[in-house]
Amino acid sequence: MAQQVQGVIARAKGEPVRIETIVVPDPGPGEAVVKVQACGVCHTDLLYREGGINDDFPFLLGHEAAGVVESVGDGVTEVAPGDFVILNWRAVCGQCRACLRGRPQYCFDTHNAKQKMTLTDGTELSPALGIGAFAEKTLVAAGQCTKVDPAASPAAAGLLGCGVMAGLGAAINTGEVGRGDSVAVIGCGGVGNAAVVGARLAGAAKIIAVDIDDRKLQTAKGLGATHTVNSRTAAPIEAIRELTGGNGADVVIEAVGRPETYEQAFYARDLAGTVVLVGVPTPEMRIELPLLDVFGRGGALKSSWYGDCLPSRDFPMLIDLYRQGRLDLDAFVSETIALEDVEKAFERMHHGDVLRSVVVF
Repeated sequence: MAQQVQGVIARAKGEPVRIETIVVPDPGPGEAVVKVQACGVCHTDLLYREGGINDDFPFLLGHEAAGVVESVGDGVTEVAPGDFVILNWRAVCGQCRACLRGRPQYCFDTHNAKQKMTLTDGTELSPALGIGAFAEKTLVAAGQCTKVDPAASPAAAGLLGCGVMAGLGAAINTGEVGRGDSVAVIGCGGVGNAAVVGARLAGAAKIIAVDIDDRKLQTAKGLGATHTVNSRTAAPIEAIRELTGGNGADVVIEAVGRPETYEQAFYARDLAGTVVLVGVPTPEMRIELPLLDVFGRGGALKSSWYGDCLPSRDFPMLIDLYRQGRLDLDAFVSETIALEDVEKAFERMHHGDVLRSVVVF
C-alpha cells in the first residue's frame, strides 16, 4: 500500500524549497523502499533548485543518504528488509559495454526506480540523482542500495553517497595517487577536503591544499594536508611548484569546476603528471589551452565521475576504515539539522560556513 511521507520539494527555478506530502508507492520488481535516517545537503541539490541540472520540476531533493531497507519488490536479492544501506546513484546494469569489459565503475546505463513518487495530487516528482532522500522514505532501484556495517553513524555513512566519495575517489581511483607522490588539491570544500583525505590514505608524501578561504585551509590541514596555499594572496602555480622542488605536483585535483582553476591545475602539475577534474562546471564554461602545451607536458587529463567508484566495492571498504578509526567521516559533518532547515543549510553552504549540513530523521 502506498505511503504518504514528508519531503523537501523544489517547485520552480530559484524558489525556496518547501516541505510537502509525497506519495511513495510499494516497491515494484527490482525496487526498494528505504526509510531514510540521514541525508547530507550537497551542492548538487542546490544546482537542481537553481535549474542547473535540468528543468524537470518539481524535484524531490536529497541524494547523499543512508537508511534502512523497509521493503523490496519481486526479484530483489541484493538487499533485504532491515539492511542498513548507503544510497548511491550508480546502480550498475551489468550489460552495457563498460560492464561487459569488466569496468562497471564506468557503467553507461545506470538505472533508477521505474515507478514515480508523486505529490498527493498525482504530480510526478523528479528525484535528485534518481534518489530523492530529503524525505522520510524514498523509492529507489534496489541496485542503488549498498549494504554496509550497521554500526556506522548514518550521518557520516551517508556522505559516501556523493561528495565524500567523489573526493576520495578522485584521488584514489581516478588520480591513482601512489606512495610518495606529491598532490595538490585546488578547492577545499567538502569534495576537495575528501580528496585531501584520499591522498593521505593512498600514501602521498606531500599534500598541498589550495583555496581562497583560510577556514577551509585550516580544515584541510587537520585532515592531512602538509601545506596550504591561499590563492588570494599567493600565485597558486608558483606556490605549488616551489613546494615541489620547482617541478609541480604529480597529481593535481581540481575540485572547483572553473576554467581559471583548471588552467592552474594544468600548469601546476609536473611533466607527465595527472590533472583530475572533479569540480562540476556549468554548461557555458570553456577552456582554451595551447595544444603544444597539452602535447609537450604529457601525462593525463582526467575527469572523475563520482570518484570513479564502484559502490559495492568501495562503500563497505571505506566504512570498515571508518569503523577502524582510519577514515574520519565524522569530521565532514559540520552540523545536523531537521528537514525544515534545508533552505537555511543552502545559505550556509553558499557562504562556505560548513563542509556538510546533514538532515537527521
